This record gives sequence, structure tokens and C-alpha cells, in this order.
Amino acid sequence: MKWHVKNFNELTNMELYTLLKERTAVFVVEQNCPYLEVDGKDTESYHLFAEKEGEVVAYLRILPPGVSYPEASLGRILVKKEWRGQGLAEELVSRGIDYLKKELNEEVIKIQAQNYLRTFYQSFGFQSISKVYLEDNIPHIDMLLKGDRLETK
Repeated sequence: MKWHVKNFNELTNMELYTLLKERTAVFVVEQNCPYLEVDGKDTESYHLFAEKEGEVVAYLRILPPGVSYPEASLGRILVKKEWRGQGLAEELVSRGIDYLKKELNEEVIKIQAQNYLRTFYQSFGFQSISKVYLEDNIPHIDMLLKGDRLETK
């Protein structure tokens, strides 16, 4: 398995196509949630992904402060269905937090999490900062990781 972090301009056409395809497969098709997946934030983001034999198996988007929120953020977090349950999600999120902390010197990270994953994100130190609300008919919660809790597993 090979891990990559690239800004938008470093992605090859094929990498970008594959990342968008996998995001659409999970967030639009699998979750039966029609929405504009390509939201204009990719060009200002970093893209962290794992690939094995040319197949993207895990992905998340790293958003600097000011792109989605005043704080830095992680989003579009996914592990391809066939690869779930193997610890990739934990490694993916840890790598995303690490990148924000060590490469971008960020001390606060905000996420918009699906509520059923609240405990998963709490295991990294994220704390709920909102009540549960519906986003695209899926229960979500806003969560924040900051300061001394910004240590990866």
C-alpha cells in the first residue's frame, strides 16, 4: 500500500478522476444522497489517499482554514467498501491529523461527522460542538479537535 498527499495541481488527471469516482461511489451512490459532490473546494485542498495496485482504497480531503470553516478541516473521509474493517480508517484519519499538525502547523481541526461515527472520531480526541442535525437526510454532528488533544493515536 502506498500513501500520497498532494495538492490539487500535483494530482494527475487519472488520480483526480479516480478520487472523484470513489467519492461519488460512496457519498452519492452508496449513501443514496444526490448532491453536488464536486463542490469547488478541491482546488484549495490537499488530497490524502492510499492506493494498492493502482486502486484508491482510502481517501480524505484536508482543507486549510478558511475553505470550509475558519478552522482547518478534514472531509470526504472514505474507505472503499471492500477494504473496510482492516484499520485503514484509523490510519487515514491519523495521517490527516498528523499532516495538519506537522505540515500546516494547525492547532484546531473541525469536522462535520456522520453521527453514527461520533465514537470513532471521539477516539482521536474530537469533541461534539453541536446537536445532531440532518445534512442530506443523514444525521450529522460538528466536532472539534484542538490544542493538547491534537495528538494522533
